[in-house]
Amino acid sequence: MSVAIGQQAAFRRTMTQRDFDRFAILSGDDNPIHVDAAFAATTHFGGTVAHGMFLYSNICRALGLLLPGAVQFEQVLMFPNPTYAGDEVTVSVEVTAVSGETAVIATTTARSNGLPGCQGAARLALSAAGVAGEGETAVVQSTATQMGAYQLGQRASLTRTFTPDDVTEYVDLVGDENVADGRLPGALLGSLFSCLLGTELPGRGTNWLKQSLRFPHLAHVGEAITATVEIIRLRPEKHLVNLRTTCANPAGEVVCTGEALVLAKEMA
Repeated sequence: MSVAIGQQAAFRRTMTQRDFDRFAILSGDDNPIHVDAAFAATTHFGGTVAHGMFLYSNICRALGLLLPGAVQFEQVLMFPNPTYAGDEVTVSVEVTAVSGETAVIATTTARSNGLPGCQGAARLALSAAGVAGEGETAVVQSTATQMGAYQLGQRASLTRTFTPDDVTEYVDLVGDENVADGRLPGALLGSLFSCLLGTELPGRGTNWLKQSLRFPHLAHVGEAITATVEIIRLRPEKHLVNLRTTCANPAGEVVCTGEALVLAKEMA
């Protein structure tokens, strides 16, 4: 696969409340900051905002346009500004480095006013030889063991089997057609973290600030995937929570791992 530094792909779309509602159903994340206009109006957002994983889903679409068939094995996402229903968003990706059989891609979604709603970087394998090993998620040492109802080591889990119909809905909603051979899109794996963070731990009203993702093994449609989030750091003075995030297949293989940083302040 021929790849050059500076190679780009981009598209625009206007976010709608219907998009947010459909993604909430697909992911299970019905956090009211995404789907409840009355609640969202009482928060610092002032209105409903896009799911972080919905923004990432659109980044996955752009990655497929840039490098069709390449396999993503790592993504870092930051959510510095909210993306609202009605916002016209530009999704852009650009190759910033190529090393052997891997490429590093800068990834951004930006509102029409130029403010980024999601920004970060992806690593893609250009061939099977480029796929990295699992690696380890860094454990952040915490000095606080409790923050209100939250405790260090506290966990939440769910098990979900994504069906072919779920993937069809994902492709129709996002337009990401870089899905082949029964492979489960990484954004759907990440949506399990979205569901847990936004509805269980910390819970409804959670504001997602940052997420790292690594995909050490491929996940497949029809597999029962168990997702777990675990609190590894608490900063009560800032209402911040770090959580280890993991997805495993029925064989116990880790198919997605990483770390989340969330703000747990305006809870429903």
